[in-house]
Amino acid sequence: MSNLTKISLMSALTVIMVALLCGSAAAQQHITGTLADGATYVIDVPPLWNGTLLLYSHGYVTPGSPNPAEDVGDPITGGFMLAAGYALAGSSYATTGWAVQQAIPDQIATLDAFESAVGPPLKTIAWGHSLGGMITAGLVQEYPDRFNAALPMCGVLAGGVGIWNGSLDAAFAFNLLLAGGSLQVVDITNPELNLDTAEAILAASQATAKGRARLALVAALGDLPGWYNPTSREPAPTNYRGQEANQFLWMENVDFPFIFALRAELEARAGGNVSFNTGVDYVQQLNNSVDNAEVRALYTAAGLSLDADLATLKNAPQISADPAALAYLSQYIIYNGQVPIPVLTLHTTGDGLVPVEDERAYRKVVGEAGDLAMLRQTFVHRAGHCAFTPAETITALQTLDQRLITGIWKNLSVSDLNNEAAFLGAEFNVFEVNNTLVPTPPAFLQFEPLPFLRIYDAFTQ
Repeated sequence: MSNLTKISLMSALTVIMVALLCGSAAAQQHITGTLADGATYVIDVPPLWNGTLLLYSHGYVTPGSPNPAEDVGDPITGGFMLAAGYALAGSSYATTGWAVQQAIPDQIATLDAFESAVGPPLKTIAWGHSLGGMITAGLVQEYPDRFNAALPMCGVLAGGVGIWNGSLDAAFAFNLLLAGGSLQVVDITNPELNLDTAEAILAASQATAKGRARLALVAALGDLPGWYNPTSREPAPTNYRGQEANQFLWMENVDFPFIFALRAELEARAGGNVSFNTGVDYVQQLNNSVDNAEVRALYTAAGLSLDADLATLKNAPQISADPAALAYLSQYIIYNGQVPIPVLTLHTTGDGLVPVEDERAYRKVVGEAGDLAMLRQTFVHRAGHCAFTPAETITALQTLDQRLITGIWKNLSVSDLNNEAAFLGAEFNVFEVNNTLVPTPPAFLQFEPLPFLRIYDAFTQ
């Protein structure tokens, strides 16, 4: 039995023994409230609180969608952590969309509300998914004294400018090579029409070999994985047609709504275009992309000149960012790499919304700041954005908490992580598909992402 398993069992046994000795415990506290800016918050405290608070930051909420406060990503994980004695808290943020500006102060205000209602925690761990992973890393950067550790999951850890520059590269190539320049790639004035037009062109392009080759190039500039369905097997390394078919699904169902519509919400916040491709060498970008071999194979099969298409991208008028808008997105947020507390990240290898290469960008900036000793990164071999099982999430949290208990990082071997997750049992080794829980074995793996294509942080801006 590993040290992590022993610590987890000891924590659970302690809770059970205290309950037996003290008789019936008080009811779990469920506290809700509203912050000064209108954001709501929710707090859950177990009867036998162990003194550790998990502050959860939720992901992107599409404007117009419901925006309730959340204090955990899934109920199975939440139930386990409460049963183990952890308190949970989180806010809705005052706005939807790219709400980083509101989220960071709202999360700090939620901490204040917790301390007023419950008391000061002994330890506070920040955690969150997707945009919430980005916010988690932002909380550590902006308020390091309020946290003891952090778990950004599937986070936008390349920072706002880098991720939106990458989406601009994909939109720029799609617009020039497949849409005949008919789309708005920045300064979007009619998001719905822009997206509908892009989706129609996307569908038509997928029907021809030349269209599929060019879509592969679009995918490569955004580093989209060739794997879409979390419950499917990953296409073989040389199954380029299968990889492109998966990239088409990412574009159709996930990426194009952000690239051609939701960008407008960010531009409205920032007061202009936040992205640029001036000075970008698309030949070099393709050479550095995880999809390089796929693109070259599909262009050859289609009888299409890759050199000609890359020349088209090079010779087209490039796009400059509006300085004030770029400054806004830099503030909300790029990273300076200063990590004074333990940070453990978690990412799937087949993430087509926030590519796994974001993790390489974060490690790079943390290394430049000299804080790599505080950072560890874990990877799950699965397609999907934030496609973790409760067992994998709980294992990551327990690993991070053990770092706080012992003061040292345990050896994050793949076999140990998978054994810890499997030990939790069938109830937690599941993945939700169409509202059905599918048995899913743990899939931690040793992985080294390629470099992020559009680095932009405090050291490179």
